[in-house]
Amino acid sequence: MRRRDAFRALAGLGLVACDTRQPNRGVLGATERLGEHVQSFLLSDHVPDVDDAVSPPGAFPVYHVAPRVPLVPDDWKLTISGKVGRAMRLTLDDLRALPRIEARIRHHSVRGWTAVADWAGVHLSEIAKVVGAKPTRYVELRSFDAPSFESRGYWSSWDRESAMHPQSMIAYEMNGRPLSPEHGAPCRFYGSVKLGYKMVKYLTEVNFLDVRTGGYWEDQGYDWFAGV
Repeated sequence: MRRRDAFRALAGLGLVACDTRQPNRGVLGATERLGEHVQSFLLSDHVPDVDDAVSPPGAFPVYHVAPRVPLVPDDWKLTISGKVGRAMRLTLDDLRALPRIEARIRHHSVRGWTAVADWAGVHLSEIAKVVGAKPTRYVELRSFDAPSFESRGYWSSWDRESAMHPQSMIAYEMNGRPLSPEHGAPCRFYGSVKLGYKMVKYLTEVNFLDVRTGGYWEDQGYDWFAGV
């Protein structure tokens, strides 16, 4: 059975939550955990092969929840914490010093548009080695993209299998150039197996956790797993 056919079958059984406009209800809520495990399994070794050319400038809409494009704080560092042997705060140079990965990835928006770009960054497994991360089930991602000074920034959380997927990364380059403020500078979490709202820009924290948390849109009823 092809992977996409498997997702269709799961949707028919109520194991894949496809309606991102409202909270999971009824059988979707009752089977959410099972659906999460099945989707993680289906995505764990699937590496999309994108042969299409890179999309033209402007194909990726600028999106942020702050009233204006967030700019990198002068004292920015990426905090790595949670279930780790040693919490750390990494600079962009620290990230660039770690082994680099590259991938051409098709972005899938929940709004229906797609676009292709080349991404470069560091795989989460390299970060996990540096901090001695425990084999937790989840990874939480937080940012400095905040709708107001009083609120916490945009955030999301991933299952560990998807976060450790071969094409998932803390990305600091897009199409051969450092990330611009419009697209999440100095770094964002990116990958090929999730919908766009899971790709946290303006990254400030990566937390390895045993307990599944939510996210900015997930807490408003969007599908938590959001696999593609």
